[in-house]
Amino acid sequence: MLIGGLEKLSLLDYPGQIAAIVFTQGCNFRCHFCYNPMLVLPTGGTKNIKNSSLLSEDEFFAFLKNRRGKLDAVVITGGEPTIHQDLPEFIAKIKELGYLVKLDTNGTNPAMLQTLLDKQLIDYLAMDIKAPLAKYETVVGLKPDLNKIKKSVKIIRESGLPYEFRTTVAPDLLTPDDVLAMAEELRGSALWYLQKFESNKDLVDQKFQGAKSYTNKEMKQLAEQAAIIAGCCLYRAY
Repeated sequence: MLIGGLEKLSLLDYPGQIAAIVFTQGCNFRCHFCYNPMLVLPTGGTKNIKNSSLLSEDEFFAFLKNRRGKLDAVVITGGEPTIHQDLPEFIAKIKELGYLVKLDTNGTNPAMLQTLLDKQLIDYLAMDIKAPLAKYETVVGLKPDLNKIKKSVKIIRESGLPYEFRTTVAPDLLTPDDVLAMAEELRGSALWYLQKFESNKDLVDQKFQGAKSYTNKEMKQLAEQAAIIAGCCLYRAY
């Protein structure tokens, strides 16, 4: 596994669990608003990931062994973890140490998701929903296979596991009408979060540096309006 960084402690990223976050390097999207360019385009190391350093698998697993009894879970995020073919083996080694595993994904590899579920390697799933399907290409910076996105949503919803969908809402990319269109596409999902766009960080697309965000009030209103259609939509404020 190509590991880009490690956050040794998080109380937020895995609901109800004390977790470490491992960042994989490389991504098959180029989302304009992404604030992990060092992982999407791994040329700058990990200088902007809190408590992180580029490390080997051996170092990572030595850390996990030392933290048994103090950590409950590992969150695997990126970049995009499912582009790595050794992901099942990597997760299996984490599970052997007794940890719960949460996977963050963009949903572009439903076959990998199904493999992980079939092998019972995942305990919690989170998928980023980037835009309404008709607008995906504009937001992710390339032409995605929308059938794979839709299949991943279906797999996650039918997995029987706790899960969440989440959307970063940048005003220059997503309008309130776009959010409502997404609500229709996600109707009946268990949990969907809207997240505020932050432009005061290094971004994949530097043209969005300093761009405006929706206010907290506007985000709350968007979530309330979307919830009427989707059934559940919350505004997550970190």
